[in-house]
This record gives sequence, C-alpha cells and structure tokens, in this order.
Amino acid sequence: MQDVFMAGFGGQGILLIGNLLSYAGILEDKNVSYFPAYGVEKRGGAATCTVVISEEEVGSPVIGNPGAALILNPLSMEKYFDRVRPGGFALVNSSLIDDGGSRNDIRVLRIPVNDLALEVGDARLVNMITIGAYAEVTGAVSLDSLKRALEMVLPERNHRFIPMNNEAIDRGAAYAREAGMSFKP
Repeated sequence: MQDVFMAGFGGQGILLIGNLLSYAGILEDKNVSYFPAYGVEKRGGAATCTVVISEEEVGSPVIGNPGAALILNPLSMEKYFDRVRPGGFALVNSSLIDDGGSRNDIRVLRIPVNDLALEVGDARLVNMITIGAYAEVTGAVSLDSLKRALEMVLPERNHRFIPMNNEAIDRGAAYAREAGMSFKP
C-alpha cells in the first residue's frame, strides 16, 4: 500500500495531481482512494489531499500519519512535515521552503519544483514536476500511467497542454533519479 498526503496553497495544482495519481492507479488495476480538501475562502488558501493506492481493498481515505508527503509551501511544511510516519518519505519544494526539516527518521527529497517548472516553460507545472518525482521515487504508479491519465483528468480544452505536462513529469522524475533517491515502502 502507498499512501501520500499532498499539501500546498490553492493554485499549485494539488487537487489535480491527487486526481491524476488516482486515475493512474486505476489504470494499473489498483484500488484507489482520493480525498481532497481545500479552503474555499479565497484562491491561495490551503489545498490538501490524500491518495491511497493498494493491491488490497482501501479501508479509509483518511490517513493520520502518511507514509509519504508532498509539501509545496512553507505553511504546509510547518503543519504537516512532522506527521509523516517514521520510515516514510517527504518531497519538499526547496524553491519556496528554506527549512528542509530536521528529522532523521524519514527520507527527504528537497527539489526546486518552481525553478524546474520554469525551466520546462511554465510556472504552473509545479504540480507535474512534483508528481513525476514522487512516482519515480516511490514506484506507486508508472510514469506512463500518469501520462495516460492526463487525458482523463484534464478538460478537453486543455489537452493541447499534455505534451508540456508530460515533459514536466519526466523532468521531475529525472531530478529524482539524478538525486539517487528511492523509497519503496
């Protein structure tokens, strides 16, 4: 079983990559739970989601101490980094988060997702860089499944952006490979 908690601010695409990861798991005939939550008060408010992917039945979408966390902004770092269970994994957006955390009981990949998104060509690709790196590190789903799932989660009018999204997924995965990071729970 793979369980991941994703957190950032509205507009970073947290809910989109949670949905994308879920569809990728379904494409691989796995059982999946997707549990989004967001602050409706304004754009830029908190956005979180939990995804559980398993060969077995998923009992609950709620995970108190996830095995992995994708943390994209400083407030999420403060609130959620310590929730990752010992032996887990955290991906931390080093473009926005100076403090990399001080835990030695989890693996941490500090990745400059905002900078990498700009290298690919669009600041909005932060989420795709992140999910590509997560998939590469954990093996939760294949990169091919993520790419196939894009057609399911993106509205038809945005399908023209799929090649750029694919490039961002690959760039995140390449960064994780270059960092020599792997985490298989």
